[in-house]
Amino acid sequence: MPSLEAMLAGLQSLHPRLIDLSLDRISGLLERLGRPQDRMPPAIHVAGTNGKGSTTAFLRAMLEASGARVHVYTSPHLVRFNERIRLGRAGGGRIVDDETLRDAIAEIERVNAGEPITFFEVTTALALHLYAEHPADYALIEVGLGGRFDATNVIDHPLASVITPVSYDHAEFLGDELTGIAAEKAGILKRGRPGIIGPQDEHAMAMIQLEADALRAPLFKHGEDWTSHRERGRLVYQDLDGLLDLPLPRLEGGHQIDNAGLAIATVRRAGLNLPLAAIERGLAEVEWPGRMQRLKSGPLVALAPPDSDVWLDGGHNPAAGIVLATAMAEMADRVPRPLVMITGMLTTKDPHGFFQPFADLARHVMTVPVPDSHAGFEPAQLAAVAMDAGVPARAYPNVRAAMLAIAENFKGEVAPRILICGSLYLAGLVLKENGPQPV
Repeated sequence: MPSLEAMLAGLQSLHPRLIDLSLDRISGLLERLGRPQDRMPPAIHVAGTNGKGSTTAFLRAMLEASGARVHVYTSPHLVRFNERIRLGRAGGGRIVDDETLRDAIAEIERVNAGEPITFFEVTTALALHLYAEHPADYALIEVGLGGRFDATNVIDHPLASVITPVSYDHAEFLGDELTGIAAEKAGILKRGRPGIIGPQDEHAMAMIQLEADALRAPLFKHGEDWTSHRERGRLVYQDLDGLLDLPLPRLEGGHQIDNAGLAIATVRRAGLNLPLAAIERGLAEVEWPGRMQRLKSGPLVALAPPDSDVWLDGGHNPAAGIVLATAMAEMADRVPRPLVMITGMLTTKDPHGFFQPFADLARHVMTVPVPDSHAGFEPAQLAAVAMDAGVPARAYPNVRAAMLAIAENFKGEVAPRILICGSLYLAGLVLKENGPQPV
């Protein structure tokens, strides 16, 4: 059998055009596969612009802490394709192994018989096929892009549909009107099934409510039906059933209070009846690489000035910029350090909007390319955008060169806080080059 890399490359060649959102191809393939979406465990479907992955990570951690076997489908991957498909098992899930994945790809290729299909549609079919073949208690399915016409939106009867905060991203596919984007995200709501909604702009919430009313889907909304906030070093969650006094989540940043609250609201509204101990343990043990991840060791970290903080985050749109800048400002209030950013971005993103929240916060932006296989801004071009947004910037050929420059520039000064950000593809490259992190 060919290598996994060769098989994945072959799948990518089936549909070389740009993404065109439709359910026709994926629906036809799943029919020929025997509708695995109807045979897999009960699913929770997660859409939104920011926080999908973190909310899904909280859900997995809480469910696994209760002893449940949990399948998880996320995208994109950071280092290996296998990361996208997690198979649930007793004692904790595992990333799908190469042999299982190769066998599943061979079956998908046989059934698809060379018909045009997008790479994400194939990936989704792979996940649903494997989830139908491997017993588990729950499946967590993260939307790839949008919602209504995303390949994952073939799940007709989810336990719950979850919508994290909606903001601007993927304008080439979803448009540049927030209400239109919210309408696409709300397309995952299903008739009569609960929708658990994270913090939203009022116009986005109004559009989500319109969609829910048409489907008679009951909504459980942040600020009305549930809240979560930080208080005296604890996470306080409250809904119509009462108040929970919980430990702060392991994931850094004030936005993770909302993401954790959304996960708690989901398990409660979906009727999963998790014990309090499972929720507490999930908050304490959750992992989500590349999202406000502290890098503590590795060859890239070793290049930084001694005692530096090095953080990694794949956030790449203006809303993510606000979240990251807020998190960095909160850290600066607790432990003041000069902030230096190492940033690479795709040309489909809005770098000016991303950089604006860092004006008067970041001392410098060091712009770098994203991995060669993706269409990224040239570092000099990205540096010009950062300067126009009010942040001093300079281009560098790669992350290593940027780290060496930081070490040179901060000789004899207070060790900086270094934030590597702007692209999940850049985050994946950094994790690959820097190596696994200690838990």
